Amino acid sequence: MVPERAVLACYAHPDDEQGVTGFLHRCVQQGMRVGILCATRGEVGEIADPALATPETLGAVREQELRRAAAVIGVQDVFFLDYRDSGMAGSPENADPRAFINAPPDEAIGRIVAIIRAFKPTLLITFDESGGYGHPDHLAICRWTTEAFHAAGDPSRYPQAGAPFAPARLYYASISRAVIKQLAEFLAQQGIPSPFRNVDPDQMGLAEERITHTVYVPEYVDLKRRSLEEHRTQLSPNAPLSALPEELWRAFRSVERYALVAGVPLPVGAPEDDLFAGL
Repeated sequence: MVPERAVLACYAHPDDEQGVTGFLHRCVQQGMRVGILCATRGEVGEIADPALATPETLGAVREQELRRAAAVIGVQDVFFLDYRDSGMAGSPENADPRAFINAPPDEAIGRIVAIIRAFKPTLLITFDESGGYGHPDHLAICRWTTEAFHAAGDPSRYPQAGAPFAPARLYYASISRAVIKQLAEFLAQQGIPSPFRNVDPDQMGLAEERITHTVYVPEYVDLKRRSLEEHRTQLSPNAPLSALPEELWRAFRSVERYALVAGVPLPVGAPEDDLFAGL
């Protein structure tokens, strides 16, 4: 038990956290404080079933979906930055002045800094620089969380946001590019349109050489599925990844990959699944 340790996962939309739920649950099981920060409520996401939400209610519905999904893995602390979903690149929603991508950077970073200083995480986790697949909000949360990581411990920055606190490490979490290519090849073989078809696979996810940690969580796959299933509005049966056979889906969800990008260096010979090694 290491109750003094804490993890804060910073994402853009409800369900973005699903890439790290195995690690987050493991931290909960080890007695750590775990939180999820979400920049928006996913107001312009899909609605898989019209009975679940309307465009006007989707944000409120997705907030509750995230809180339930977090509770499944034992996470009770959920924070929102209160920006609006910016939509996919090139969509009309990009122009909404309330959209996350249109927030003044200093303001957005300050809001993240305030949560870091209040929650005091040992580790920060967010998307890699590609945002996984290039969503504008994913790119923004990566950029601004990275800046907040460096600012939070500096007493000269955002003095109104609470006493300085410096997290020990910043990690980017993502799918490896090799896995993205494997998934795309499988979908192509099945004649299923790939969700990655409009993005250069060599510009997505994490390159293998950047991955510092591989966390195997096969024992939590069923729990991760239950957490994912709370995001009901986003679970279209026609989605490409819904076509994965059970064995491949379980293999995909059994592994989580991380890249240490800032903070305390790892000790020589650190285990590949210990993001806290040496702290």
